Amino acid sequence: MMKPADNKRRPTNRYALLWADISWLLFWLSGGVALGFYTSYLLESIIAALLSYSLWRMYTLQRFNTWINKPVNTPSPDMLGGLSVVASQLYQNRKQERLTQQKLMGLVKKIRSSLLALQDAVILLNDTDDLEWWNQAAEDLLALQSSDQGNSIFNLITVPEFRQYYQTTVSPNNGIHMVSWLNPGRYLKCEVTHFGGEKMLIIYDVTRLQHLEQMRQDFVANVSHELRTPLTVLMGYLETFSDQPDIAPQWQRGFKLMTQQTSRMNSIVNDLLLLSRLENEEKPALSLIDMTRLLTQLLDDANVYNKEYGHQISLQVNTDSNLYGAELYINSALLNLVVNAIKYTPKGGNIVISWTATEKGCVFAVIDDGIGIAPQHISRLTERFYRVDSGRSRATGGTGLGLAIVKHALYQHQASLNIESEEGQGSTFSILFPPASICVPKTALTTTNKKLSDSNKLKNPEKH
Repeated sequence: MMKPADNKRRPTNRYALLWADISWLLFWLSGGVALGFYTSYLLESIIAALLSYSLWRMYTLQRFNTWINKPVNTPSPDMLGGLSVVASQLYQNRKQERLTQQKLMGLVKKIRSSLLALQDAVILLNDTDDLEWWNQAAEDLLALQSSDQGNSIFNLITVPEFRQYYQTTVSPNNGIHMVSWLNPGRYLKCEVTHFGGEKMLIIYDVTRLQHLEQMRQDFVANVSHELRTPLTVLMGYLETFSDQPDIAPQWQRGFKLMTQQTSRMNSIVNDLLLLSRLENEEKPALSLIDMTRLLTQLLDDANVYNKEYGHQISLQVNTDSNLYGAELYINSALLNLVVNAIKYTPKGGNIVISWTATEKGCVFAVIDDGIGIAPQHISRLTERFYRVDSGRSRATGGTGLGLAIVKHALYQHQASLNIESEEGQGSTFSILFPPASICVPKTALTTTNKKLSDSNKLKNPEKH
């Protein structure tokens, strides 16, 4: 009689499960055949063996079903045949799944504990922008209560700027700064991160940083203001002494250098004062700026500065559109870009100033064929006192504040600065003013409408 396969051993190939059942079927059949030869009732013995095998399989299935409904940590019962292999594998899989689940639960608990321990407010929001969970810091900072769970975030934060930021932002982003709606003396920074259909809102208390920034701004403004008077006195006396006809030759160079340095210091002070005004003035008074007049004046100023460089400067005004803005700040920003192009273009270069209308607004651009800028410097050009080449900047008389002034002036007008440059190939500095800041004169609209009307007449002469 055949001996059945060892069912307690794990299968080593895909046929092990099939062979486990076949081996036991053959075992029962061989027993029936042996009994049939012994009793001379071969057919009856085979039928009895198959019936016994079926009853045994039913009993095994019943044991398997009873075990599978028990807790997952219950070891598999001792069974024979293919079900023993299935039960063993299933038990191992359930055991591994239980261990993995325990690890994941432990990791979730650690993450939850970490979020609870954070000093910054963390709020989890579902796909409909309702509050699902928050940490203790959020509860303290925003006065949240358990009854707030399930409420919309817009019922909690009613600031219009936050709603606009929340609904339009994508990840990653720089967040939004705003004054607390619960305590006007507190400043907050909100950042939204998307994951799947849900969102995580992190709120930082930046009150201390805001106060330090305000102190810095006040310090710069006060120091710059206090330096202005003594510098004016020094410049006046230096100019008086330099004009004396009997001044000794050995002093002439000294007075000339002192005049240059005090003039440079005066430029830095003036730029710092302008930068302070830009930082502290949230909403400057806006007026309609005649861009044709402003650009013509800008070209005149550029030609005066350009005398010692000898560049070819051209102005291209491609639109009659004007601009709503603070003319002092706009003029300062545009002039800074032009002066920079003059300074950093080798003598005899070409500079093009243009004012053009586009679908996204109007663009002011300054294009030069100067020395260009390496890519690693472009993102930092608008930082205060940042210099690509300190020695070259001193030689050209730059203060290192020009592009910082441009950045803040444009921020006041919701405009954006774009810089394209390549070393040795020149640079393009362009400013995009949004449509909300643009004003098209009525004469231009009339001319445009007339052109459209004439065009329609040409296309459809029978209608006219």
